[in-house]
Amino acid sequence: MRILVVGAGAVGGYFGGRLLAAGRNVTFLVRPARAEKLRRNGLVIKSATGDAAVADPPVVTRETLREPFDLVLLSCKAYDLDGAIDAFAAAVGPRTLVLPLLNGMRHLDVLDARFGAERVLGGLCIIAATLEESGAIRHLNESHDLVFGARDGAASERVGEIEAALAGAGFVARLSDRIVGEMWEKWVLLSSLAAASCLMHATVGDIVAAPGGLSFLNGLVDDCVAIAEANGHRPRDASIARARTMLTAAGSPFTASMFRDMKNGFPVEADHVLGDLIARRDAVGLKPSVQGRLDLAYLHLKAYENRRARGG
Repeated sequence: MRILVVGAGAVGGYFGGRLLAAGRNVTFLVRPARAEKLRRNGLVIKSATGDAAVADPPVVTRETLREPFDLVLLSCKAYDLDGAIDAFAAAVGPRTLVLPLLNGMRHLDVLDARFGAERVLGGLCIIAATLEESGAIRHLNESHDLVFGARDGAASERVGEIEAALAGAGFVARLSDRIVGEMWEKWVLLSSLAAASCLMHATVGDIVAAPGGLSFLNGLVDDCVAIAEANGHRPRDASIARARTMLTAAGSPFTASMFRDMKNGFPVEADHVLGDLIARRDAVGLKPSVQGRLDLAYLHLKAYENRRARGG
């Protein structure tokens, strides 16, 4: 199976690098500057689960991509989605499947419109990783799960081929027959965490320790669960309990990556993570919470984007 990994950043570089180190047929679609850095330094993964290094990994750029691949693994940030689609479009042929690892759901609508829903799988990843200045990928925890599946839950020969290609590559690859539900579950957790840490500029532990903090965090989980349920995807009880545990742990240093991006002055996925969740709430006629928690967090992020756009 020929696999095109779009980007060689923290997520794409990690999973693609693991696949390449395991002998899979992987090519990275990257910008020219990243291609040159990979040529010079190779693809390096630093991880408590085991380091890996591949010298001069196969790469293509948008200008040199000419032929279809069997699988396109898409792990870009949501605000880069349109550009990424244009860059890898030549790789999508009649039998190509696209496996996106973005958060939320909005990207599925965009990919469906461009390539057709029959070519777009559901997917998510659970990993904390960052790209070092040298270009090396540092894995920050021991979770490195890639979950995927047909969005209707059906088994197929093509999905089975992908399962075989991803198996045994140094990370947890799991085929799910309810991938859309699992994507909603991750979205509930991520949105709750992002709204809290971005709005409060604080860790979970700091928010919990503040007067009213515990109620605020539990309220965010309630808000997000209600939206998921109203859209036909109520998270499983175990998933809700896990979200509450993670978001109410005393002394927890947990923050959202979106908050870390905001602190560093980087672009954020405000529209894709919170804006789209609010839009789906409004589309089904669900009223905002009296406290307006999600709306206030989204307002805060959009104000940040406006300030960043004018160089403030």
